[in-house]
Amino acid sequence: MDFETWEPVYERILEDMGYDRGADERARDVYAGTLRALEGNVFDGSLDFAGDRVAIAGAGPSLEDELDVARRADAVVAASSAGRRLLANEIGVDCLVTDLDGAPETAVRSTTYGTLVAIHAHGDNVIAIQEHVPRCRLSAVLPTTQAAPRSPVRNFGGFTDGDRAAFLADHFGASELVFPGWDLDDPTVGPTKRRKLRWAERLLHWLERRRDERFDLLEGRRDGIDPIGP
Repeated sequence: MDFETWEPVYERILEDMGYDRGADERARDVYAGTLRALEGNVFDGSLDFAGDRVAIAGAGPSLEDELDVARRADAVVAASSAGRRLLANEIGVDCLVTDLDGAPETAVRSTTYGTLVAIHAHGDNVIAIQEHVPRCRLSAVLPTTQAAPRSPVRNFGGFTDGDRAAFLADHFGASELVFPGWDLDDPTVGPTKRRKLRWAERLLHWLERRRDERFDLLEGRRDGIDPIGP
């Protein structure tokens, strides 16, 4: 996903959610500055998911009932607190995707074990970035933004932790994506989270069309999704 393709969709998200693009850009710049001040080398290489069936593990209530989907996958990319729950069930995680909103200690600890963690900066998590990133093993940190990328902070596409995990797996060559732990109609979430889930759904619909793949979690839902992107 190049930024020129992502940007029009990003602008629609900003408008719909009422977010400030300048705040995202400032967060990206603070993040980059924090990394430079730490004088460590962050992860700037590639994951190799070529030929792999990759589980994109969501943090929804259904994860406990769908652990075998992750176990049977060739690789696992976990969204936020899903990583902690997978590890508690002795399921390895190849990459954790988080904005540090949930389970920041899991993110920090994962880097010390050498697990790659894609830590994301956006307009309202600057304090969390400044607090937790310096505690990480930087060689296992993959810094990301939803604004224009600025080295070493990268942008693979996506908005929520979960759909960003899917876009990241796509970028690194995953052959098939499966989605344990996704609850797009979770009745326990508040209005803001519900709107974010609608965007995650739309973004995954866009991604499956770009990949010429049909994701199981969207079966029976496609007719109600407002298509986005080319």
